[in-house]
Amino acid sequence: MAEIEVVPVGELTFRVTVTEGGASTSHEVTVSPDETALIGDRDPADLVEASIRFLLEREPKESILRRFDLSMIARYFPEYPTKIGEYL
Repeated sequence: MAEIEVVPVGELTFRVTVTEGGASTSHEVTVSPDETALIGDRDPADLVEASIRFLLEREPKESILRRFDLSMIARYFPEYPTKIGEYL
């Protein structure tokens, strides 16, 4: 199972390190204010971590974009908006 580290680097920007199998990848992920509104009082970092876990079930860490906004996930995986709640 992958280890996911989420570190804030701005108000709604996070550096994510995914470590699995002795190798790591690094990603910069941004969250829009609209997306934070959907999760209520939860920490946006929780949404980022859940989103990375969602992606890892569908593709290897090396295939995850190095820099992206969470809203992009639904373009590649249309089920993301309805499934992400299961990961939170």
